[in-house]
Amino acid sequence: MEKLERNHLNRQVILFLFMLLGDRVLMVPTRYSVLEESESGSFVAHLAKDLGLGSGELAARSAWVVSDYDKQQLILDPETGDLLLRGKIDREELCGPVDPCVLHFQVFLEKPVQFFQGELLIQDINDNSPEFPDKELHLKILENSQPGTQFSLNLAQDLDVGSNGLQQYTVSPNSHFHVLTRNNSEGKKYPELVQDRALDREEQAELSLTLTALDGGFPPRSGTALVRILIMDINDNAPEFVNSPYEVQVLESSPPNSPVLTVLAQDADAGNFGRVSYGLFQASDEIQKTFSINEVTGEIRLKKELDFEKTESYRVEVEATDGGGLSGKGSVLVEVLDVNDNAPELIISSLASSVPENAPETVVAIIRIRDRDSGENGKMICSISDHVPFILKPSYKNFYTLVTDSPLDRESRAEYNITITVSDMGTPRLTTQHTITVQVSDINDNAPAFTQTSYTMFVHENNSPALHIGTISATDSDSGSNAHITYSLLPSHDQQLSLASLISINADNGQLFLLRALDYEALQSFKFHVAATDEGSPALSSQALVHVQVIDDNDNAPFVLYPLQNASAPCTELLPRAAEPGYLVTKMVAVDCDSGQNAWLSFQLLKATEPGLFSVWAHNGEVRTTRLLSERDVPKHRLLLLVKDNGEPPRSASITLHVVLVDGFSQPYLSLPEVAHDPAQDDGDLLTLYLVIALASVSSLFLLSVLLFIGVRLCRRARAASLGGCSVPEGHFPGHLVDVSGTGTLSQSYQYEVCLTGDSGIGEFKFLKPMVPNLMVQDTGREITENLHCRDSFLFS
Repeated sequence: MEKLERNHLNRQVILFLFMLLGDRVLMVPTRYSVLEESESGSFVAHLAKDLGLGSGELAARSAWVVSDYDKQQLILDPETGDLLLRGKIDREELCGPVDPCVLHFQVFLEKPVQFFQGELLIQDINDNSPEFPDKELHLKILENSQPGTQFSLNLAQDLDVGSNGLQQYTVSPNSHFHVLTRNNSEGKKYPELVQDRALDREEQAELSLTLTALDGGFPPRSGTALVRILIMDINDNAPEFVNSPYEVQVLESSPPNSPVLTVLAQDADAGNFGRVSYGLFQASDEIQKTFSINEVTGEIRLKKELDFEKTESYRVEVEATDGGGLSGKGSVLVEVLDVNDNAPELIISSLASSVPENAPETVVAIIRIRDRDSGENGKMICSISDHVPFILKPSYKNFYTLVTDSPLDRESRAEYNITITVSDMGTPRLTTQHTITVQVSDINDNAPAFTQTSYTMFVHENNSPALHIGTISATDSDSGSNAHITYSLLPSHDQQLSLASLISINADNGQLFLLRALDYEALQSFKFHVAATDEGSPALSSQALVHVQVIDDNDNAPFVLYPLQNASAPCTELLPRAAEPGYLVTKMVAVDCDSGQNAWLSFQLLKATEPGLFSVWAHNGEVRTTRLLSERDVPKHRLLLLVKDNGEPPRSASITLHVVLVDGFSQPYLSLPEVAHDPAQDDGDLLTLYLVIALASVSSLFLLSVLLFIGVRLCRRARAASLGGCSVPEGHFPGHLVDVSGTGTLSQSYQYEVCLTGDSGIGEFKFLKPMVPNLMVQDTGREITENLHCRDSFLFS
């Protein structure tokens, strides 16, 4: 229960701090009154009516009652608007002798912030009777004391005040004394016994009187003490203090039994009448608990520790009494010196558990500081830790507001530990520290960021559908839903590219999938944009470029452009018998629709009628002679040629080439049926032919030799020039050039002009000569740039 009350008290104190930020403050307090010792829950006032508010409005505006006292005395019923007592109030415990006893409180309304000041007057009731410190008082009076002599007695204590406090003293009826009620220097009433007639020790040596103290309550309360009067022998000199009043300063940190000072009284009498004893005179309970005096030496010492914060000074009345019963009065003013024995106190109210980033100046907490010391010891300095984006602003008296100095960035720092330090100006300085933690809440101020501005992904052609080709990734430095990223494809600007049927993306993890198989020969690469969007409000997004490169597979065999293989008869080339070694018979031209090493072509001679007569250059496909021709060589040769790419596994194509030996380009050559005759049958014919030729050539041998020499020279030079004048009949092979550029593995580019004989119907070639180069083909080992379409796109025009 006590813990709940303390939590409630702390909450009240914390919320009381809010009132300092309100825009309306009522500074004139409203005073109420209540009798002390009223029961818990007693009605004090209808606060809502006094404030001009409806009874339900206090609850709607979260009204609370707070005060500066450590123990809260009042509670507010927000539903009825009544101000009630939390518990019984003991005026004497709360205010002591102070009159009037006023309890200051404040009423705080949170929505909107507003507070009102109030005062509660605690009215005293007569619940305490006067009490004498001693139930028996001893008084010594000389027998020669004259009527009218006054004798001061110890006063009675009454904790009540005003009319309920001590009002008068009475004494039991007697013929020697009556009592008067006097006021001392502090305004307290004490009894003074007045002698009415002369005393006679021989007649009566001792008198006993009953002293009664009455208060002003109704009905009045009283307290009594017995006064024993001893009639003494004559003593005509009373003790006198040397330096009365005494003034002394004592540190509040002085330990118990510390000496305060020594008083001194002198008596002119001799003997027992001049012997002085000391004592406290009319000492209250507080004085008796705090000080003691040595009856013989007059030394005053502390009985307990002093507390400047409770009592700043004491007035101690001392009495010096001689052996004859005469006494003298003196006073000692003890000033308590404050020492720095109270550390500053911090009361912190956290207004926000978190502060949004990028927000303008925001109040984080209200701080109240106090120090129970005084003077320099009570002056305070409040500061916060360095290098934090917060400042401490003084607001009202010892109140400070902790606010943000600049907009915060959660991505840079999500939490701040702020140490608040309060130091006083005493010696030594006392310091109190308190650390609060401020969380920075996130707002969506960061767009997703891709790990790369562009992504390049490679995929082999002829892939399987739904193939995972790669993953894009983006990060968001925000948190929570502001950092949850969704991936999507952006529309393509290429109208010919159907992106939705080609690619898909996983919205949660950014994985990319191909929806169908790709063909490198149809699509070598494509680009598209992807977006990463967070779930903030408003949502932020960013884009990245994805470039997909299709990797070629060796799925196309080489295609031979020349010699043509689609004719009804094999291709035939003419070779003069006078050709020198290395003579270019023809050139095999081929292309491959693949790319890279899959399109690197090499040529081979697989089979020949006459092994060793012909060779094929592996890199450019040129068919050349390897030696001089002789009369023994057959007139017709059949060559089986192979072209192969460099793929894995390699693909190839083969062709058959016929080479016919002729004496010159002007000599008619035999048709294919004639060439195919049986060599055994032709031996007789050849012998007859040789005899006829020998006879006919005797006269023209010289001329023929010259013509052959000129013809050979012209053939060698014709590789860089066009011969022209080739007649081609319509309906057969075109008479234009066969142009091959950037294809195969030729070391250089060539143009060939293919012509047929005017009356040939079987498609045999008459001659073949290289023309002006028109193609640039890289050697083997270098990547080939293709500028031709695949086999269906090659045209002869």
